[in-house]
Amino acid sequence: MQRALTKFQKFAAQIVAISPQLPDNSLSTQEKDELTFAVLSDVGNKVARQFGIVFQIGEKLQKLYRKFGHPLDLFNGPDGGQHLPVPATFVVDGKGVIRLAHVDVDYTRRLDPDDVITTLRQLKA
Repeated sequence: MQRALTKFQKFAAQIVAISPQLPDNSLSTQEKDELTFAVLSDVGNKVARQFGIVFQIGEKLQKLYRKFGHPLDLFNGPDGGQHLPVPATFVVDGKGVIRLAHVDVDYTRRLDPDDVITTLRQLKA
């Protein structure tokens, strides 16, 4: 999405990422990945729960994350060690109506920015 940011801006669109990480960790992600859009913290997955995209992870997966250097409870807070949001992308219009939604349990399959551009064109027409 970062690479397509200038295309989105032509439609006066903004990108906002929402992360379950604690604020300091969200800021670190924003800086590390050189993101020029906001990365907000959804501690406790409150917003993700409203979208219905939170799932509970078992102890085996928690241990695997720790083994690979990702202690979720330290990155995301106590609740974040047990629950994660499914990766999702939403295009929301100026009235708060979701115009495009992409939710996929496979975090490697993300919404193509061109699909967002197509939706933005349709909204502008």
